Amino acid sequence: MTETAVPSTTTEPRQVTDLSRAMRQESRRATRKALLTSLGTFLGTIVTVLVLWQGAIIVFGLSPYVAKGPVDVWRFLVSDPDAADHRAELGDNLAVTMTDAFVGFCAGLFVAVLVAVIFHLSRGVEAALMPIALLLRTVPLIAFAPVIILIFGRGFATTAVMGGIVVLFPALVNVAYGLKASSPQMEDVVTVYGGGAVTKLRRVAFPSSLPAFFAAVRISVPGAITGALLAEWLATGGGIGGVINGYYAQAKFNDMWASVVVVTAVSLVLYNLIAILENTVLTRMGMHPTKRM
Repeated sequence: MTETAVPSTTTEPRQVTDLSRAMRQESRRATRKALLTSLGTFLGTIVTVLVLWQGAIIVFGLSPYVAKGPVDVWRFLVSDPDAADHRAELGDNLAVTMTDAFVGFCAGLFVAVLVAVIFHLSRGVEAALMPIALLLRTVPLIAFAPVIILIFGRGFATTAVMGGIVVLFPALVNVAYGLKASSPQMEDVVTVYGGGAVTKLRRVAFPSSLPAFFAAVRISVPGAITGALLAEWLATGGGIGGVINGYYAQAKFNDMWASVVVVTAVSLVLYNLIAILENTVLTRMGMHPTKRM
């Protein structure tokens, strides 16, 4: 009787280990590439903004008394004898603006995610309200400002509402469409194992919507800062948005330009930091980041 050779399985654990190691190395390589690409994009953005800024002053022949370039702002904030006082005043105003922006960002994003979840669980509510959200997304915030100020006054509540509105509608549209991008096959698997709508939302829709959520966060950061500046300008009078008109009226152009440059720089830095985090996390998870918006 001929003996049948039994294939050895001792090499299988080694093959599995080698495959796992190769997958980890590939994941780390892709993560490093995504991180370096994002950092390169960030540095390129900063250089481009500086070149366009100084180039516009030169091309249009703007008066150096009114228009200040990067060197002028640097001198005002760093090398001027009163630079410390300038930084202190600007820092206080920036802290107010960033606090207002943070409140508006959190309020708007929370409401956007909550409403997107309601839309996902109830198609009827989505069909009734999504067109309104898309329409309101196109209306400038300044059109709402008088009504908001009339209802909420000129205090902190108005800042939160105006900042939240700027964030709400773009984030709502992104998150809602991200939740709809979940795999029907995966949802069917959850249904077969007895999972309901909430389980499918938690297990399938939320992970699938992560790229859309990152996109919503990314575009909401500069939106929240813009909403805070507008609220300060029209309602509260505090922060950078509240002092810009005063600087212009008093011909304090160095202060005005420094304020605009710093708040723009903070907006760019935060936007690109979130883009770097987005690329790194999604690449690590094997997901593709959404296109820049």
